[in-house]
Amino acid sequence: MSAPLTRLFRPKSIAVVGGGAWCAQVINQATQMGYLGDIWPVHPKAKDVAGHAAFRSIHDLPAPPDATFIGVNRFATIDLVAELAALGAGGAICFASGFSEAAAEDQGAAALQQQLIKAAGDMPILGPNCYGFINALDGALLWPDQHGCTRVERGVAILTQSSNIAINLTMQQRGLPVAYVVTCGNMAQTTQAQIAIGLLDDPRVTAIGMHIEGFCDLRDWERLAQKAWEKGVPIVALKVGKSIEAQRATVSHTASLAGSDAGASAFLERLGIPRLGTLPDLLETLKILHCDGPLPSGRIASISCSGGEASLMADLAKETALCFAPLTDRQTAVLRDALGPMVALSNPLDYHTYIWRDGAAMAKAWSGMTGDGIDMTLCVVDYPTTDASDWACATQAALDVRAQTGARFGVVASLPELMPQDVAARLMDGGVVPLFGMNEALVATQAAVQCAKPQSAPVCLGVPVPNAQTLQ
Repeated sequence: MSAPLTRLFRPKSIAVVGGGAWCAQVINQATQMGYLGDIWPVHPKAKDVAGHAAFRSIHDLPAPPDATFIGVNRFATIDLVAELAALGAGGAICFASGFSEAAAEDQGAAALQQQLIKAAGDMPILGPNCYGFINALDGALLWPDQHGCTRVERGVAILTQSSNIAINLTMQQRGLPVAYVVTCGNMAQTTQAQIAIGLLDDPRVTAIGMHIEGFCDLRDWERLAQKAWEKGVPIVALKVGKSIEAQRATVSHTASLAGSDAGASAFLERLGIPRLGTLPDLLETLKILHCDGPLPSGRIASISCSGGEASLMADLAKETALCFAPLTDRQTAVLRDALGPMVALSNPLDYHTYIWRDGAAMAKAWSGMTGDGIDMTLCVVDYPTTDASDWACATQAALDVRAQTGARFGVVASLPELMPQDVAARLMDGGVVPLFGMNEALVATQAAVQCAKPQSAPVCLGVPVPNAQTLQ
């Protein structure tokens, strides 16, 4: 792939080839998202598809489309890709499966994939065996199913080879603004790293989260890490393949080779990309990176109105490389003035409930746990599922701390269900990170510290050994 991805991801015209329910859904989803460009269904017999007048073939379209969803069988897909490339189209989503990911059962599948690559030439294609993408910044999407994205002005990009995981991630209700979701399929032509490189050209992307099944061209990943570092866009990754079962599933899913798990961790470390182990950890880390970017160190502070919560945070942090910074004389003076003589001052801090409902006093006390080398302050607040009206003071206090000090500040719910969606959105709008789960908050904070400059020297690639078995 050599052509840029801008036309594909930010299209002014969309063509949808095929007449099934999947294709109709692509059009419906684009309309619901408020897409303002041209939508051109292509079907040899139908007069209209999802309320839009249909064209008999792509040669009848008013102009070469910027983005095309190809929803036909694998054999017809190859011919259509060749025709679109010849017309000068901007790119295509290949929805059909039965290419290299099916090679174990179908001996002709690998050959079909090579034909597809040749047909595309320089025209970018995603897939095959992928859903496509959602651009929530411009309301442009080629997506044949439901999704939970809403329009945003800036946000993170999420890339995954799994369309189902992508759907689920769009349904997150954690206050994370998602700008792009891209499924990569089996990456016949355009790799996951190349896609991410293309998204870095959009200045509205604040961070990138990658769900990785296997690495393709390592040089692409090195270029991605270097470009991301230069642009100040942090990347975090969830890499699967620790178990033999996961490695086998990866091969059958997208024909990717998971390779050595230790090697994957070492490679990501060279790239300065933190590796995470769960989807919640990935989302929580992206929230910190969206609001604050990478953290300079692991010196943190914790605030709660319960000794039990303070103890939990302290114990959970022992499993990380984070440390609770000792209070300075300045911080001690501010806290003593705000909390009075009956509260024992420490980090983590149990500030009790003497000042609860006094928003100004809460903000003053919480501000005392910022600055002086503390790089992230985590305040535990659990909003009840019954009546949370008395907790509005906590939300406002957190926003005031951020506005008055400019310090990095997160509000942590010990259980995900104890952070209301509207509160999470309000906190995020004010630059306060709404974090779901104590352990997730600490893991995410540590990952934000681990974002680093990639090593300049490229990784040494081994010389292929004839007839050697490939490590799964």
